[in-house]
Amino acid sequence: MPFVKKSFVVAENIKAFLYLIREHKLSQGEAQSLMARGRMLIDGESMRDSSRVICGEIELVYFEPKSRGVSPLFKSKDFMLFEKESGILVHPNTMATEYSMLDEIRHISGRHANAVHRIDMETSGLLMASKHKGAESSLKMLFEKRVIKKSYLAWVDGKVTKEFEVDEPLKVRNDYSQSKHKVEVNPKGKASLTHFKPLKYNKDLDATLIACYPHTGRTHQIRVHLFHVKHPILGDPIYGTNFDASNNYLEGELSKEERYIFTGASRLMLHAQSLRFHYKSDFYIESKIDFDAMKCEICGKNERVFNQSEV
Repeated sequence: MPFVKKSFVVAENIKAFLYLIREHKLSQGEAQSLMARGRMLIDGESMRDSSRVICGEIELVYFEPKSRGVSPLFKSKDFMLFEKESGILVHPNTMATEYSMLDEIRHISGRHANAVHRIDMETSGLLMASKHKGAESSLKMLFEKRVIKKSYLAWVDGKVTKEFEVDEPLKVRNDYSQSKHKVEVNPKGKASLTHFKPLKYNKDLDATLIACYPHTGRTHQIRVHLFHVKHPILGDPIYGTNFDASNNYLEGELSKEERYIFTGASRLMLHAQSLRFHYKSDFYIESKIDFDAMKCEICGKNERVFNQSEV
């Protein structure tokens, strides 16, 4: 488990945040963040007052990466790119998370390395990480300003024959009583635009491989836009399946077999394929994964229990 708890002895009276800065080489912000999260313990209780004077035995909970041997696809002195597998988190979402890409990132480049953009746990493909704080700030800014151009590949339900765009505003939902969709098309939402280009149709699977080019970066943008035009991404456990299947997935009660037939695939068939950007030089980096071949994860059209016609 990447989060560990270790004991230390503070020899002389000192303010908690100063102890962390001097003895553990943290920045002031890092020290205060550690304490705000309750990761300094005295007598087994979290101590969040960073200005409190401490002395004697304390415990610290911190992230200690455990690598599984994943090497970067590409690396420079400032950043790295990894091929993330579907089902792997980028960051641990709780201290009980056994493994995330942050384990590999910090195993290679230390505690100041970090992922610089979001990619859903269910999505596979390219993930960029900075090697140091200076690069992290600069690269995150490029993503926020949409200077870094991304492309994705997706296997979707049904036959798509022409290029098209979806220009529909998206809004995060706050009521999940009737639908488990996190995001919906809503006129009160934020402007969202995605361009889609069909690449290949598989008749046996009744599935189309398409390239996706998001011009904005909203949560679940590609998934919701494709669901909106009635070509949901196969294997999507939230969009394009029924309420019960979505709810069971979120509750961790949807079996692999049920997911396969109720969503149309054993995993979300969405892959981060390429990144084009300028950072001290021009870069165009593509995933080396053969996502076309990933169609082996798709459930046959005659086996799928729940399909778009029932949505």
